[in-house]
Amino acid sequence: MKPEEIHLGDLNRILIGEIPASFFVELLLRALLIYVLLIVSMRLMGKRMATQIGRNEMAAVTSLAAAVGIPLMNPDRGILPPIIIAGVIIFFQRIISTATVKNQWFESLTQDDLSILVRDGVMDLKKMKKTRISRDRLFAQLRAMGLMTLGEVDRLYLESNGLYSLVPRKEKQRGISVIPPWDDEFKAKLKVSDVDCGCYECGKLHPKAFQNTPLRCENCGASRWTDVLGYSDR
Repeated sequence: MKPEEIHLGDLNRILIGEIPASFFVELLLRALLIYVLLIVSMRLMGKRMATQIGRNEMAAVTSLAAAVGIPLMNPDRGILPPIIIAGVIIFFQRIISTATVKNQWFESLTQDDLSILVRDGVMDLKKMKKTRISRDRLFAQLRAMGLMTLGEVDRLYLESNGLYSLVPRKEKQRGISVIPPWDDEFKAKLKVSDVDCGCYECGKLHPKAFQNTPLRCENCGASRWTDVLGYSDR
């Protein structure tokens, strides 16, 4: 279409385009066939396609979407090519799924491994940097899980599908606060520890005497300290 043929007042072009009106009747049949193709394809690729999908499933869904979108929009494109593409995607997806069940190395290669972001109330800064998880994002996730201090966490896993899994400590312990620093009213519900201070970077606890010194954290090497909040000084 030439630039001079484009007019903002041309509602027929904007709403219908250049396709003949008869194509809208054909479009109903095309949409039905594409819908059936998607349902059958996802059914053949397994139940994981209907739950939290991993990288392989996401790639398969994206490929299917790209394949079936063109015949819906262009009357000069047939439906047979996306059917062939769907068959190829299903074939390889089933092979990959079978291989990941039988071979743990192949599963790690295609799905990635889980990462431990917090271990015994201390953040693993290297893993957070590798997985591109910021301190604020991690704290937001812990707040969403109903926690108020890092000391309540035994393990926080980042699963291969991007979900978080929490293993809380059986007994609530002291730790640096995950509450936003400006929310003093809520932080007042917890008492400041007279025994410990915490490394601002990783959350590891140190004696209170560290707080006003340039001493460095034995875990991450930082020298920035913050208050430790908790339920008691036990």
